[in-house]
Amino acid sequence: MAIPCLLPAGNTAFCFAAIVSLYAFAIPGIGIIGPIIMLAGLIFVHELGHFLTAKFMGMPVEVFSIGFGTRLCGFKWRETDVRLALLPLGGFVKLAGYNPEEPGAEDPYGFLKQTAWKRAFFYSGGIIANVLACVLLVYAVSIGADRYPVKSFRLQVQEGSAAEAGGLMTGDELARVDDLALPQADWSTEVVPYIRKHPQIPVSIQIEREGQQMSFEIVPRLQGDIGVLGITAMPVMSTAPVRPLQFGDFLYAVPKSFKETLAMGGLVVQGFWRLISFQSSFKELGGPIAIVQMGSEAAKAGWEVYFFMTAFISMNLAVLNAMPIPIFDGGHICILAFERVRRRDISISAKEKILTVGFYAIAALMAMVIFMDIMRLKK
Repeated sequence: MAIPCLLPAGNTAFCFAAIVSLYAFAIPGIGIIGPIIMLAGLIFVHELGHFLTAKFMGMPVEVFSIGFGTRLCGFKWRETDVRLALLPLGGFVKLAGYNPEEPGAEDPYGFLKQTAWKRAFFYSGGIIANVLACVLLVYAVSIGADRYPVKSFRLQVQEGSAAEAGGLMTGDELARVDDLALPQADWSTEVVPYIRKHPQIPVSIQIEREGQQMSFEIVPRLQGDIGVLGITAMPVMSTAPVRPLQFGDFLYAVPKSFKETLAMGGLVVQGFWRLISFQSSFKELGGPIAIVQMGSEAAKAGWEVYFFMTAFISMNLAVLNAMPIPIFDGGHICILAFERVRRRDISISAKEKILTVGFYAIAALMAMVIFMDIMRLKK
């Protein structure tokens, strides 16, 4: 998040989110280490993207912070205070010369003295870093992936979905969707498109549950112009390699990682678009508690699944931050573009009001998804 400091009442909102999110750690079987490493790592990558773009363009960075609020510890690196703060639910990079009312506003290398494209590049640094992290994580999973064939696909079923109403449960192992047998059929390029092309048409689903084969006829619900069952499938890999790792595996994984990342980005963009256009229910949103659960389950399933889940969340962060919403990086870029079109800057007071509205809107959304997370846990 490329924001110089917290907006009014920011500490209160983030404290609330932190305290409520701890609720997830009381769930039996939920591990803490995996989700913490996942979220802290992605926050660090995002802020590192802002930091590196600023340094690349010669902008002085005053603060590089992981977390908000009170400074817990850190060190000085050149002009930058690198710190860990009390509330690790985000981070920020504060540049010299960002606020014209603060000392150092006239710094010739400061933020406001930079050209519009340099400021826009700084704002996009975190987004670029999250996309690159996604590419690298998918690349790591893709290296010699065919040595560890997919044994099965384990389902996660969304609350209130057609899949849940039809009898599917989280943990079921998917065996077949009509004529598409798994794991031979590819989940993302064959099964998902097939389901989307069959809205309001019964689809035969075969699964294995506790060693028993079961079949269901489920009708995908129409959302926009596609069919949706409300399931996601995580691959369960075989533990026995069929051949040793070869040099060609490293080369083969390069185009595959870009292809998978592009497909993942498309799915994430479509998902956000369905929410924005009210084609999907906001019940599908997952908050901090849901991420803790998914991260814990992925960590237990093996490093391949864990890396893939981390890549997916990284892509979500990239797309979310790219949205033209005040307080997000995309919102800052839109304000900057508007200023260039009108050929003069928006006043500081007007910017503060715009960012404050954006902050409270996101805080309200965060409160809603945390509440839904808790309601799902109680069922």
